[in-house]
Amino acid sequence: MDFSTGHGYLLIGGLILVGAGLLILSLIVNLRVAHSVRDDVRHREKLLEYYRNIFSQLGVILIGIGVSLFIFFFQQNYQDQRRRETELQQVLAKLAARIARGAPVVGSLGEFDALLDEGGAYVSPELGGTNAAISAQGAELGKQFGEILLVERDVDVRDFDILNLSRDFESSFVVNELDPTLWFNIVRDESEIKYATTQLALDYKDLQDAVGGEPIEVAIANPETERKIKHEVLDIFYDADLLRQRSRRFLGRACWLLSHGRSFVSLAPVEAIEADARSHQEWIDRSKPLLTQAKSGNGDCFKLLQHGPAS
Repeated sequence: MDFSTGHGYLLIGGLILVGAGLLILSLIVNLRVAHSVRDDVRHREKLLEYYRNIFSQLGVILIGIGVSLFIFFFQQNYQDQRRRETELQQVLAKLAARIARGAPVVGSLGEFDALLDEGGAYVSPELGGTNAAISAQGAELGKQFGEILLVERDVDVRDFDILNLSRDFESSFVVNELDPTLWFNIVRDESEIKYATTQLALDYKDLQDAVGGEPIEVAIANPETERKIKHEVLDIFYDADLLRQRSRRFLGRACWLLSHGRSFVSLAPVEAIEADARSHQEWIDRSKPLLTQAKSGNGDCFKLLQHGPAS
């Protein structure tokens, strides 16, 4: 019986009403018993006494069942509500911890920003991107190679594993109350962050294999080797852009959820955060007004993303 939908209340109310009706009926029958005693109709008196006893006993039993069910469901609802409040507090605490630990990790994306947004906001070559990160050749490509090595050393992509809310949500009631689209987007972003970090580790190795251990100046002097290096660089940029897009959206969404406190479980997805964008800069421009208004701790959610304008 789903008590929360009101069906339980209807059952309890029905039992009590039927029981009360039977008690009233037993009183009416008792009046008839009194008339039978006065008229000295012994046969009818015994029969009416039998009916009176049956009605009164059934009425008391039904009322007792109704009251007992009411007490049981009341206690159960109270315990469930207390358990829900406790779980909600725990989930909020874990959410705040994820954000606090994830903010420095997302801050390291600034090194990718410097590479990707050189000469304008990065747009994937498949979508017509032509900024310096994409068009570099020759000496500029060699310079990019050196910068990629620095980023590989400074940014440990394994740290992005901290951006995983589903671990905190999936074992609590929260997963059942969250909007399904919102939950799907959270899990999807986690999967794509994992994919991007795994691919970046492979991309770095492929780039080193393409260079072949030679000085970069010698490697790019060979047109075929330069072509391979360019291909691997573009692969790194694609996965790095995917990582920063999904990581910043993930952190921005988490901060937005936290800013609503306990009511975050009833939130519906907002297009400014959830809708896919043509580029990272487009998502930043679209989500900034919303995230600037959402507060977390001493600052707004957009500041947590630590994103500067494209040069």
